[in-house]
Amino acid sequence: MEKWSLMTITVLLALTVRWAVSLGSYSGAGKPPMYGDYEAQRHWQEITYNLPIRQWYFNTSDNNLLYWGLDYPPLTAYHSFVCAYIAKLINPDWVALHTSRGYESQPHKLFMRTTVFVADLLVYIPAVILYCFSLKETSAKKKASTCALCILLYPGLILIDHGHFQYPLSLGLALWAVLCLCHDWDLLGSVAFCLALNYKQMELYHSLPFFCYLLGKCFKKGLKGKGLVLLAKLAGTVLLSFAACWLPFCTDVEQIMQVLRRLFPIDRGLFEACMFSSPTHCPDKVANIWCSLSVLIKIKNVISPRTQLKLSFAVTFLSLLPACIKLTVQPSLRGFKFALVSCALSFFLFSFQVHEKSILLVSVPVCLVINEIPFMATWFLLVSTFSLLPLLLKDGLLLPYAATTPAFLALCLASFSILEKTSAEDLQLKAFSLSLKGYMSWFKAFPRVVRSLFLLSLSLMGILSVLSAAAPPPQRLPDLFPVAVAVVSCLHFLLFLLYFNVVILWDSKNRGQKKIS
Repeated sequence: MEKWSLMTITVLLALTVRWAVSLGSYSGAGKPPMYGDYEAQRHWQEITYNLPIRQWYFNTSDNNLLYWGLDYPPLTAYHSFVCAYIAKLINPDWVALHTSRGYESQPHKLFMRTTVFVADLLVYIPAVILYCFSLKETSAKKKASTCALCILLYPGLILIDHGHFQYPLSLGLALWAVLCLCHDWDLLGSVAFCLALNYKQMELYHSLPFFCYLLGKCFKKGLKGKGLVLLAKLAGTVLLSFAACWLPFCTDVEQIMQVLRRLFPIDRGLFEACMFSSPTHCPDKVANIWCSLSVLIKIKNVISPRTQLKLSFAVTFLSLLPACIKLTVQPSLRGFKFALVSCALSFFLFSFQVHEKSILLVSVPVCLVINEIPFMATWFLLVSTFSLLPLLLKDGLLLPYAATTPAFLALCLASFSILEKTSAEDLQLKAFSLSLKGYMSWFKAFPRVVRSLFLLSLSLMGILSVLSAAAPPPQRLPDLFPVAVAVVSCLHFLLFLLYFNVVILWDSKNRGQKKIS
């Protein structure tokens, strides 16, 4: 009873923070003609309710794809339809074809915010709670609730879901998939991940760790016996899951191809969401390598779109390779969770058409290892929230950002004593440090160096946050502060990618893992 009482308090606190953030502004509020992501979600409800399925992804007189055309997989469309059905019962004007464009009212805002709360309560929050209870390292009642509280109060996800406006369903389903794999429910985990992938194609960020872990598990069982049976079951499960999601679109090949063209619009180019088109103009500020390099080298002007695609693919693939090989050869749950972080971060830094919100696909896996590496996880989660600052300022979410981020830091300091967890062993770098001991005498000062870098990083992020919010930029460089936020965040992420790969590659113990047989 005690553990559920603590968890109930944790959930209530998390919901209270979400409710407080939801009272503020949202993406594109009062900004015609395109508005923002809030209007995109409302528009998808309008389209899916009023038009037949065969028209959802096609450009027609009733469905102008240039105005927030549906560009997510079928499960997003089905979810929009369900929300639209409920909206129609409450107020038909909310989803009326054509006339509801740009609809804004307090009752409608309450309805839309409620749909996000329901998604959180039904999918994301239960997955977090059950995951924290399943952790062997946090078997104590207080530890489980503390871990859950830190994950549920991660400000980046709260500010995007309940401020900017986004549904947590794909990340929630991915968490359920991880939870199932933690209990050896591989088939259920495969179904959950297929659902996540069919809700948002960005779940491809997590696809290789799932594939490599399960394939490695099949190899360990032997491909002439149990392993082959498991491989066949997994393949059948994936095919059936995709078939169920895509069945209404399988009437002809053109339907399928049109949906795929909407999901992967490669013709838009490398910088679809992060185009530093000139020294003085930067519409979206993404903390990945291509946007950061474009401050110095206008990549889109010197490399053709097709070459950009090939370069992005090659660099992403090479950065993924070490972690994926290690996970396939030595499958373990611990290695799987760290590979989720490393691979998602590689996709964010190097892949094609990255949005600033995609950093959440890295942050949620980092939350899963916060009990193992509380110092580095907290640091990463703070940087990831900071990287969203230009978007949050554009949405009028400065106050929620300024309130939730320091509160999260204080919570992690109190819960995990993170400044005391900076030794090589605490950072899972003991094996790596031993391999360098003969060459790097300064490793003894490593904890002090890491703490100093952390405090320097916090100071830099704090200064840039204040400048971004309060100081007018130079007239010749109106995007100076957003670009600085993106570049500083990108440099952090490159160092984090190096760190997580070192942890993965030098981990030979796979501590606390069940033997795969």
